[in-house]
Amino acid sequence: MRVVIAPDKFKGSLSAPEVASRLASGLRSGFAAKNPGEGFEATLIPVADGGEGTLDAAVGSGFTRRSATVTGPLGEPVTAEFAVRGGEAVIEMAAASGLAVLPGFGDGTAPNPATAQNATSQGTGELIRAALDLGCRHIILGVGGSANTDGGAGVLQGLGAVLLDADGQELPGGGAALARLDRIDFSNFDVRLEATEFVLASDVDNPLLGRTGAAAIFGPQKGATPDDVATLDAALARFVEVLAAEIGSEAQDAASAPGAGAAGGVGYIAIAALHAARRPGIDVVLEFTELEERLADADLVITGEGSLDEQSLLGKTPMGVARAAARTGTPVIAVCGRSTLSPEQLSESGFESVHALTDVEANVAKCIAEAGPLLEELGRHIGVRLTEISASTQDAARIDTKEHLNV
Repeated sequence: MRVVIAPDKFKGSLSAPEVASRLASGLRSGFAAKNPGEGFEATLIPVADGGEGTLDAAVGSGFTRRSATVTGPLGEPVTAEFAVRGGEAVIEMAAASGLAVLPGFGDGTAPNPATAQNATSQGTGELIRAALDLGCRHIILGVGGSANTDGGAGVLQGLGAVLLDADGQELPGGGAALARLDRIDFSNFDVRLEATEFVLASDVDNPLLGRTGAAAIFGPQKGATPDDVATLDAALARFVEVLAAEIGSEAQDAASAPGAGAAGGVGYIAIAALHAARRPGIDVVLEFTELEERLADADLVITGEGSLDEQSLLGKTPMGVARAAARTGTPVIAVCGRSTLSPEQLSESGFESVHALTDVEANVAKCIAEAGPLLEELGRHIGVRLTEISASTQDAARIDTKEHLNV
């Protein structure tokens, strides 16, 4: 029996590698209890949708974890990790510029209006430079969980650009300061970028400005008040105006591009200045993990995330894995903390069955706190069901898998 375990994280409980490991432990236990001596092989492939967890997925796929000390969201030094494989790098911007690395995030004092105005993406630019120093010329930029609303201006600063006011003074970091932007000095901008290919891994399709832009939609999640949203949106518009004067009309056009509003506008600078190709995050991750190729001889794939809901249907990890499984004819089941989808929605998504922690433990708070042991219990249950499968041939195993796991 060959099983591929390809989950996303259970946010607030377990990382994707932890989810995969717990499930594998339970599966082996359940399978061995009913089939002692029978063969069971689990391949663990943590995945993500381009946001938080993308770095773990890269490392699980053979990339090497590296680290650099960079500028945190409020100017403090932070140690941020990225991943490298040959000339390719995967950068998860949340590691350098995310809400989770804000001072005070853990004790509830951040984010707040001050952080919304002043948080910078400079550390993400510095991570890109660290990858360039290692010879990487193909960089995947996974965005999500950002603290900043600076249009990616900080990324430019991290790569050597200098943002100046009308008096020739360098601007501090953060979106609010962009209201005073007069010009951008690119004389020390990293020349290696010209020979570097960027991929923006993001499912966000918001533009940079306006009612559906970065400040209006995502600013409140980062501590912005309604007045802050208006201030930040106007400052971002000034940034676009000045950048267009420096590099041309493509900077103006990029502000309206789908995905420009991702990660507080880091999507905008990726498109406008780094000429990044925007792709759905799950597609990028499944490509570098080579999931589809590794499903070729699998009898079953198990995926999942913390909550299977309407948002999951918009291209989140479980749907991406289910599409890959459909292309290889591999049965797929899902595990989750909870599911709010109807049986019809789950069936249409391609899942043979869905197993939720809330099926085992009704207390949601306990599911979050004890997700690991509960996942092992679900794994044991699934493992027992797998013993009913006749694995005399791969095709027969798949037919029986569909029959026995349709619960």
